[in-house]
Amino acid sequence: MATLTMLEPAQSSKSVPNSPDEFLGLVTETSNTASEGLDTKSALEIARIINHEDAKVAAAVKKALPEIAVVIDTVARSLRDGGRLIYVGAGSSGRIASLDASECPPTFSTAPAQVQYIMAGGPKALASASDVNEDSPELGQRDIARRRPTRKDIVIGISASGRTPYVVGAVEYARARGAKTAAVTCNINTALSEVADTTIVAEVGAEALSGSTRMKSASAQKMILNMITTGAMTRLGYVYDNLMVNVHMKNAKLVERGIRVLMKVCNIDRDTAIRTIKSAGKSIPIAVVMLKANVDKMEAVRRLTKSDGNVRLAIDDSRLEL
Repeated sequence: MATLTMLEPAQSSKSVPNSPDEFLGLVTETSNTASEGLDTKSALEIARIINHEDAKVAAAVKKALPEIAVVIDTVARSLRDGGRLIYVGAGSSGRIASLDASECPPTFSTAPAQVQYIMAGGPKALASASDVNEDSPELGQRDIARRRPTRKDIVIGISASGRTPYVVGAVEYARARGAKTAAVTCNINTALSEVADTTIVAEVGAEALSGSTRMKSASAQKMILNMITTGAMTRLGYVYDNLMVNVHMKNAKLVERGIRVLMKVCNIDRDTAIRTIKSAGKSIPIAVVMLKANVDKMEAVRRLTKSDGNVRLAIDDSRLEL
């Protein structure tokens, strides 16, 4: 027989609120006066209302730039020291996290283990809703425990509400094990912020479709995660100028991008770029160092190894001695 146990407050750790009143203070759960009567509007009017609300996202993210910068440097230090960036999320937030994590290897040639994600409900929840799992802090603790977080790692919890028990439980566990922690949320003074070392808050306000945090909240989270990983990889030297020098050339589009990057960085013609890429073992960083420092492949590899993959430092070998 079906029961109503799902409607009862979730049992949780001390840091996770379990009263229905907690939802009353969440701006992301309130009704948006700007979109009242949405179901009576034309398609164009609906699009205009949503677009008007979306225009607020970048401004909300801008206010959080100081905290974002702190997290960028923390992620860069963790990865430089051999640690990992581990995202934890549920629902739309978890899907945004999985997208950012999965884009790092092809964009920056990171190892799959360097940037990871944990999703409430597991990988199957990416394609189908598994929202009940997010009410359990114990499941969050269990899932992060399987990754064995250490002092070298940074664990970032992503939750629009900032109170998702699964995420709070995971971040709280990671912090207790010595990992650095951060939170990305769209509400202030939340349970997640209490268990994180650094909290990034993007106050996007009420959603056009009340409570649908896959909209403005998710857009803000996507922008923030883009900044975190792109910023960290840039700080690590996996970007040269503003170019994707660590691009993983696994398909025709990425091969062409690699050729164009080398042509621009080294101011060479296409044929020279192709020959150099081949002699560099199809590695753009090695090719860049070979040409910019006028060294052979073996020396370019040595320099990149010595610089932990930092292309600019590898080019100027004298800086590696500092």
